[in-house]
Amino acid sequence: MKISVVGSGMIATEVMTLLNAEFPQIELVSIFVRPGSLEKGQQLAARFNIAKVCTDYDELLAQDADFVYVANVNKVHFEYAKKALQAGRNVILEKPFCSTLSQAEELFRIAEEKKLYLFEAVSLLFMPNFESIKANLPRIGRVHIVECNYSQYSSRYDRYLNHDVAPAFDPACEGGALRDLNVYNLNLVAGLFGKPESASYWANLGFNGVDTSGTVIMKYPTFVATCTGAKDCGGPSMSFIQGEKGWIMVEGANNALASVKISVGGQVETIRSNRYAHRLGHEFEAIMDIYERKDYEQVLKHRDTSLAVMAILNEVTK
Repeated sequence: MKISVVGSGMIATEVMTLLNAEFPQIELVSIFVRPGSLEKGQQLAARFNIAKVCTDYDELLAQDADFVYVANVNKVHFEYAKKALQAGRNVILEKPFCSTLSQAEELFRIAEEKKLYLFEAVSLLFMPNFESIKANLPRIGRVHIVECNYSQYSSRYDRYLNHDVAPAFDPACEGGALRDLNVYNLNLVAGLFGKPESASYWANLGFNGVDTSGTVIMKYPTFVATCTGAKDCGGPSMSFIQGEKGWIMVEGANNALASVKISVGGQVETIRSNRYAHRLGHEFEAIMDIYERKDYEQVLKHRDTSLAVMAILNEVTK
């Protein structure tokens, strides 16, 4: 499988590092960077053996690639993904998927009309541990409480306190805790339970109005879910799903789902089914497998979760 990468930031570099180390069957054929980042793009191309560096997006889309991996700032996800789909390219789009629900719906409409593969790069949804949680949900009975917390003191927060604003803390780039960290919590809940009846967001705002931390409260028919994400403070990240007959706990952040504990009848068992040390390993393994098998139903399955999360984001940010 051949992939072109859009972006040269932390996530794009992490993706290229993983593919170079773990997936020799995936070829990185080109990378797009802004003209001002050409030198950085050339350094990345040399490091990861990428043949073509493009500062013109049309030039990248003209390259022979099966997928375009869009990993630039949140604000332009829709623009770059739409142009790739219109050019007949399959797309892997970094989270958060788009700015609005209507944009997400438009992208999936184009993809389905053209029978193109469109995935949101939410690592947890491709993990065996996520499937284990789904499979074991009936064992804990009717669910009444869901609590998720992903808190991580940002490496850019000290800069932010000095009014040096990186894109991750820039409202104009759609930065903030909700779309950066808490979106993983939303994906876990929506991936398991679908779209809630209602949702609201209570946030701590920084000097420029960006949400540095906050909690989403979602109402489902039999339970309430709270999802907390923080970039301005740290703490143990974990998630609990509490039912009438037992509970399920995710130890650590939801983007990794590294360890899951299940308690039923007082007996606790631990599940660690993920095979890759890197959290993105299962994502690329699954997408490659889906594409090779032409299993388009999986595209529609992941579409439903992306649209449910986008509906939540739409509701809590309007």
